[in-house]
Amino acid sequence: MKTLYLLALALGSSMAAQTITFKGCYNLFDNQNFVFTKSGVDAYNKNIYITTPVDGQPCGGLGSCEFKIQWNNALSRWEFLADTGNGTFVNPNLIYYNSTGNSASSRPPSNTFGLWVENTAVTIGQCGGNLTGTNSTMTGDVSSSSLATSDVTKSKIQVFPNPVSDIIRISGIDNGQTIQIYNVDGRLVKSEAFDQKVDVSQLSAGVYVLKVSTKNFESHEFKFVKK
Repeated sequence: MKTLYLLALALGSSMAAQTITFKGCYNLFDNQNFVFTKSGVDAYNKNIYITTPVDGQPCGGLGSCEFKIQWNNALSRWEFLADTGNGTFVNPNLIYYNSTGNSASSRPPSNTFGLWVENTAVTIGQCGGNLTGTNSTMTGDVSSSSLATSDVTKSKIQVFPNPVSDIIRISGIDNGQTIQIYNVDGRLVKSEAFDQKVDVSQLSAGVYVLKVSTKNFESHEFKFVKK
């Protein structure tokens, strides 16, 4: 798989259509724009976006592709998919995924919010790494602010101390289900059942994202520094 034309999420929302425009992964997809249009909403109230036209996107080694952005609830992440099946997406290729940004929103996160991680198993590292504001653009119907929870609810939640040496504490969440911690590269380094006390003593010093998923499918994310 040589050139995999992919990322160009440009979104210009209007009263009639909600779109995302993307440009990126130049080694595989060249320096071009791809336009995604909202095609529906899934069972978890997450928007689904598919390139328009559905068929005919140049996709390098894959030939003619269709692209899709959707929520993967089983893995709690947004995914950027490429398909060669005329829009069926039966066995699509996962190009990028974002598991740390805006998981509570109905819209996918921008390329500078959270961590859009390149799936090098498919791209063979030809996209130049994770999406950033310097190697890609994503505009339109994307979210760049955290958490689709109210400010009132958010203000009651606290994660402390920060920075932390050994135990980080969580208050204000009484229906937590799981805890996940990601490093700055988007790699999952810790996952366990929810507890108000989380042992981070074994983590290396650095910046991390703590993600708390609740039993009613909400998600709360916080950055913290491990000393």
